Amino acid sequence: MACKSARPALILSVVFALMACASPPPRLASATAHVSSENVDMSRAADHALAMVGAPYRYGGVDPAGFDCSGLVHYSFRKIGIALPRETHSLRKIGIEIEMDDLAKGDLVFFDQEGKKSSHVGIYLGDGRFVHAPSTGGKVRADKIDLTYWRKHFNEARRIRM
Repeated sequence: MACKSARPALILSVVFALMACASPPPRLASATAHVSSENVDMSRAADHALAMVGAPYRYGGVDPAGFDCSGLVHYSFRKIGIALPRETHSLRKIGIEIEMDDLAKGDLVFFDQEGKKSSHVGIYLGDGRFVHAPSTGGKVRADKIDLTYWRKHFNEARRIRM
């Protein structure tokens, strides 16, 4: 009889333990919401992206097996519980546009390449550097944003807001 009465307690213990391990669903970033003190520290997304340096470029890639530029952004923000659009052109529609001089760690930086507006995106790291998945055959890397190539192709920067 003692075993039967202990079973419901054991089941409840397992259920509560599993609930404690569950993470909340990702929050959707908004183009119009306001930043508040309870929002996620966006710089943590930059840390996740930086941890992926050396991962291979893969068109359409969204995980450490391979990333394209927007896939790296998508993955990094998802790791901090924020669901961002998957495509670069959609990423340009969220958050607020900021000046290059106002960049902060975790901001998105967009570049024009091959005549396509904002065809490349990275995450600003601070100290004049950003992390991105550059191109086929390449690897995720950090570059200086003020290098001639990147400064010439810089299009805009956006700060993600919740």
